[in-house]
Amino acid sequence: MCPHIVKAYDEELRRLKERVVTMGALTSRQLEVATQAMERAEPDLATRVIEREPEADRLEHEIENTAIRVLALRQPMAIDLRQILSALRISNELERICDHAEDIARRLLSLHGETIEPVRSLGTLVRYAAAMVDDAMRAYREGDVRRAKEVWDRDQILDELYSGAFRQLLIFMMEDGRRISAAAQALFVARDIERIGDRATNIAELVIYEVGGKLVEEERPKADTTKSMTAPPAQ
Repeated sequence: MCPHIVKAYDEELRRLKERVVTMGALTSRQLEVATQAMERAEPDLATRVIEREPEADRLEHEIENTAIRVLALRQPMAIDLRQILSALRISNELERICDHAEDIARRLLSLHGETIEPVRSLGTLVRYAAAMVDDAMRAYREGDVRRAKEVWDRDQILDELYSGAFRQLLIFMMEDGRRISAAAQALFVARDIERIGDRATNIAELVIYEVGGKLVEEERPKADTTKSMTAPPAQ
């Protein structure tokens, strides 16, 4: 292959990765603004998250179109092929994370001034999940398998935080029937946050695959106990 073609090919791969990194930065900002909306009870911040969500869709489409073009024209193999496939799948995970951020924003707006105490209590959970996303994307930028594995390991801790938050929300709901509406929305928000952590873990697995060429076969350690959790009896 002539040097000019090789250079053009390398440039296409570089631009593809840059677009994924740009999408990761947008995702991080969406999560930060959604977190601020939760903690400050500011509807304008929630609205901002919703308004920016189409940007994630646009970036995902750009990445998909670029990847398809490179696959069709260059017929990549080995690590080049893994880079393209990882870019496609990571962009999809990022778009879904942005969808979760939008869902959170819409639920905050649906409260219409009701008590947001249970939502505020999820601040620690959402910040932990957002940090997982940031670290997974840093691992992607730097090709850092060690950091990616650390993110993968933290999924269990997020499950524990989620289970604890779920339990506290059930108690909050049962203590006063007037809290049911707000607490129910908070439960859905908590679930969105837990899914954000799962998607960060998916990104970490893709980084490990891209760099090392092997899929993660180890089963994820899980600590989500919410499926067997029941509301405490009314006092």
